[in-house]
Amino acid sequence: MRLVDSSIKNDSVWNEKGYELPKFDRDEMIKKTVAEPEWVHFGAGNIFRAFQANLAQRMLDDGMNDKGLTVVEGFDYEIVEKMYRPHDNLSILVTLKADGSVDKKVIGSIAESCILDSNDDKEFSRLKEIFRADSLKMCTFTITEKGYSLVNPAGETIPAVKEDFENGPEKPQSYIGKVAALLYERYTAGKKKIAMVSTDNCSHNGDKLYAAMDAFAKNWTENGKADAGFLDYVHDEALVSFPWSMIDKITPRPDDSVNEILKNDGVEELEAVVTSKKTWVAPFVNAEESEYLVIEDKFPNGRPALEKVGVIFTDKETVDKVERMKVCTCLNPLHTALAVYGCLLGYTKISDEMKDEDLVKLVKEIGYVEGLPVVTDPGVIKPKEFIDTVVNVRIPNKFMPDTPQRIACDTSQKLGIRFGETIKAYLASDKLNVADLKLIPLVHAGWLRYLMGVDDKGQSFEPSPDPLLEEAQSFVKDIKLGETDENKVKAAVLPLLKNAAIFGTDLEAAGLSDRIIGYYLELLKGEGAVRATLQKYCK
Repeated sequence: MRLVDSSIKNDSVWNEKGYELPKFDRDEMIKKTVAEPEWVHFGAGNIFRAFQANLAQRMLDDGMNDKGLTVVEGFDYEIVEKMYRPHDNLSILVTLKADGSVDKKVIGSIAESCILDSNDDKEFSRLKEIFRADSLKMCTFTITEKGYSLVNPAGETIPAVKEDFENGPEKPQSYIGKVAALLYERYTAGKKKIAMVSTDNCSHNGDKLYAAMDAFAKNWTENGKADAGFLDYVHDEALVSFPWSMIDKITPRPDDSVNEILKNDGVEELEAVVTSKKTWVAPFVNAEESEYLVIEDKFPNGRPALEKVGVIFTDKETVDKVERMKVCTCLNPLHTALAVYGCLLGYTKISDEMKDEDLVKLVKEIGYVEGLPVVTDPGVIKPKEFIDTVVNVRIPNKFMPDTPQRIACDTSQKLGIRFGETIKAYLASDKLNVADLKLIPLVHAGWLRYLMGVDDKGQSFEPSPDPLLEEAQSFVKDIKLGETDENKVKAAVLPLLKNAAIFGTDLEAAGLSDRIIGYYLELLKGEGAVRATLQKYCK
């Protein structure tokens, strides 16, 4: 059983082993999609294969569309070269259900895979051809929040972006510059309409993509590298839209246990590829069953009827409410709390943490008691039901190989939105008192303890990657387990706690710094102090 087109067409073993295969004529789909592309997706990673590609497949299987999509990889070209193309752009989606059952599905909705390389004339010419097509309706993105940034953590314009600003759209070298060049190609082909849809897991994602395209359009038009009308084109929502969206589906790194299931079925060539850029990619992706995608319905050139396969289309205000519900209260803060304390307590699976009575109380209190009072019901998804699913089904799913170490990545970039928004809502309320927040400050204290890179047994661990890790660690570098000098600790960490860029607000001005420092001193008492502190406050 090889994951290639000829095998899934001719080998009955796939069906016998319980794999759901494409129900459509894939050859015909590829021919139509290549000739008249409708949907291009940037970012060939796991979330795309588990979610967007599966949405397209369900549309094809049910006869609601006769075209698939084109995937474009612009960060790590080897994903396409070493994984997509050798497998005829097929992949296996393994859905890990909370009841222990497993669904196995061959995803065949990807008509072609492209490389976003302006130095490769063949690859870039094909992308330009796609962007000139009248049929193209939308581009979706999963390139991570960092992918839209034109500056480094210090706020300086990234060198490749700066060069692209100066040199124009001919051969840009930055990821987002290449996307802008393709949009310019669509403009020069006759100001053709398109929706540019970020589906990345970040707040107001459409605005981030718009800001990047706007910056390129301004620089190129001002220095004469692009037609003056390009900027007006980017600004005209009737021609180019940048809808907001909220996406939610957990797709951890492919797990060895899933690999073993597929191997026992007889699937060959399952070995993962680790690229030169350290991307870890396998022929399969494992994911949870739950998924949500809510998109602002603003598509000037039309769109596939994705509402038929569960996508919620609504207005911008509702998307914002759903996004804030998820990111600020009902899921992401709980994940971050589990990530920080999971690393300190030596856990390697999120699901195992949900067997820990103290941690269950921690996340329930943060979600139901401290967070839920400031959530606005978006109407399309009920907040309490969303938290119920998170706490009772999604996070405890023992078949999901998600880790606190993965979720702890980039924590400094997450604290402001995941907890800062709730703090600000309390400060702005005439009914709520910020002094009533007990466990959100405990997460902040836990992060200070986490930055030390010493677990609750006193053993060193390596904190997960984070662009501000080194800077944040500098505030705790002179603090050791057993430290009892409150003045020393306060002098060391208070400047960090006052950093609104990290926490979303100045925590001293918010009246929470003393509580956080008090918790931190308790977490510092020695081995076992993390557990003791959790037991004390998660009653």
